[in-house]
Amino acid sequence: MQLMANTSTPDLHGKIALVAGATRGAGRGIAVQLGAAGATVYVTGRTTPERRSEYDRPETFAETAALVTAAGGTGIAVPTDHLVPEQVHALAERIDAEQGRLDVLVNNVWGGERLFEFDKPVWEHDLDNGLRLLRLGVETHAITSHFLLPLLVRHPGSLVVEMTDGTSAYNATNYRNSYFFDLVKNSVLRMAFVLAHELKPHSGTAVALTPGWLRSEMMLDTFGVTEDNWRDALTRVPHFCISESPAYVGRAVAALAGDADIARWNGQSLSSGQLAQEYGFADLDGSRPDCWRYLVEVDDAGKPADATGYR
Repeated sequence: MQLMANTSTPDLHGKIALVAGATRGAGRGIAVQLGAAGATVYVTGRTTPERRSEYDRPETFAETAALVTAAGGTGIAVPTDHLVPEQVHALAERIDAEQGRLDVLVNNVWGGERLFEFDKPVWEHDLDNGLRLLRLGVETHAITSHFLLPLLVRHPGSLVVEMTDGTSAYNATNYRNSYFFDLVKNSVLRMAFVLAHELKPHSGTAVALTPGWLRSEMMLDTFGVTEDNWRDALTRVPHFCISESPAYVGRAVAALAGDADIARWNGQSLSSGQLAQEYGFADLDGSRPDCWRYLVEVDDAGKPADATGYR
């Protein structure tokens, strides 16, 4: 992996990436960090200044593209609903016409925060919302892979990152919020495993990647804090001490994309904290939070909040 001087940022100049679902949160963080490494990044989403998605939030995918360019890359915004095959097909044709290749696909489409209900059994959960969650979290990934993978398999060394919530080890033994949430996040883990098998003959790599407790725009607003003063929320939510910025998982993706030996990860379930230890990058504050180990050893164990030794 080639590193730029005085940083742990890989050199991704000449690389073409697509972050599907890059309007906010992890998607935005990933797109910007790929741009900071010099990549050309196509960013997709649904929210525009004139029309919001069901998230009903102000962030737009065009803003993300501008941030990619400001970070040092080339951001290209393409309005896309990844539930509409015709739109995803058109996206693939555009990338093909403009670039002739795709090196990195980040399947990050989600859109479910307002749809799942914590700790409600399937018979009490709103059915329409649950089924919509399955479509947004699973069907979009399948449609995107169907149309974009033909571009990736043209060249060896390509990378697919399936974004999920929770590692395979954690999700295997823990109930994840609700029937529908659990099903979506574990389906995405399996997608990475299957794609690893299908891409291997083409010298491609697929992984599942999870951030930790993400300080997304929605999460910060929920706790009434900003990225600058997020620690003020610890008086109300002490375990938020292990949280991480979207840039952290973005740097994880950039590190993977710059690794000449990327095939060693094929089919694996990875976390931002795990990859920070492997590649040496850090979060915005210089720390390396290891959320999933913290959850098991501190939060789930009923211990008082204390991130010492975990970030």
